[in-house]
Amino acid sequence: MSDTQAASKGMSQRTYILLLLALVVVIDVAAFFVAKPYDPTTGTATCEFPVCFINGNLEFPAPAVLVPDHATYIKQAPADQLVVFVPAISSTVLTMWIVSILVIVLLVLLTRGRSMVPGKAQNLIEWVWEQIESFGMSLGGPAAKPFIPLFAGFFLYILFSNWSGLIPPIGKVEALRAPTSDVNITVGLALVAFGYFEYQGFRALGIRGYLSKFFPIGEFRNGIGAGLIAMFVGLVELLLEFVKPVTLSMRLFGNIYGGEVALGVMTALTIAIVPMALIALELMLNLVQALIFSTLMLMFTLAAIEHHGEEEHKEGAAHPIEPAEAHAAAPAH
Repeated sequence: MSDTQAASKGMSQRTYILLLLALVVVIDVAAFFVAKPYDPTTGTATCEFPVCFINGNLEFPAPAVLVPDHATYIKQAPADQLVVFVPAISSTVLTMWIVSILVIVLLVLLTRGRSMVPGKAQNLIEWVWEQIESFGMSLGGPAAKPFIPLFAGFFLYILFSNWSGLIPPIGKVEALRAPTSDVNITVGLALVAFGYFEYQGFRALGIRGYLSKFFPIGEFRNGIGAGLIAMFVGLVELLLEFVKPVTLSMRLFGNIYGGEVALGVMTALTIAIVPMALIALELMLNLVQALIFSTLMLMFTLAAIEHHGEEEHKEGAAHPIEPAEAHAAAPAH
């Protein structure tokens, strides 16, 4: 490709990007005049700037319930109860199903008809897989290889769920909302990850070996003091084990919902230019959050299958005894 062709291609790409940004600005400005936010307190279309605009652009943490109808749901789940169990389909569940179907269909279309001479679609999916695999292997080494498929699955699913909230229909209509902006969805994802790495820990070490991490009764052979200290440390680790799903779910929920609140406020106050920059920032932050969740899941899994004795063995291997030190440590005849 000549320099002229390369420059022309670069110019055309910049032109497309500028035209797309201009279109976003035009749509936002038109929406400001044509589809003003309604007043959430009165439910009317009359809305005063700026407080009412801000409230009209925000969603409460609890998602809208689509099935059963609102009256039935309120009857089964009284507002004075903080935690209720009512089988229902919410806006985040519906969006989660849509995102799942789209991701599965996209992956099937990109991976069908694979050949030794790959086309653009196969090149794309292979490049994405190689990047995810190399990143996971760089974190956990060869031990991480069996868990790369789940690592990739969590990453791609959470990434598309996060990004779905930036598509205009989602979050703008009651029936659609980004799945990861609902704490129920993030708790569900965290519990799946928690169950998986706990299962892998029992599977790799056995029931006795895995529980010895938290109840190191064998340390009493080294004395009562050593045993009590080891038991205290083990109980702390056990408590931290149950904190893991809480941190996974709340970190993801807080960042995604907080990003939606910030985007809604800035959209209400500045109409177009600043929200457009925030969308670019949210694209990056949403990717980072998906990467953090999937990375922690992988690290927790590797920690679950590793016995405490392996750490000591690795430490000893990393600091071998020099010949002079070995000679000095040898007992005199």
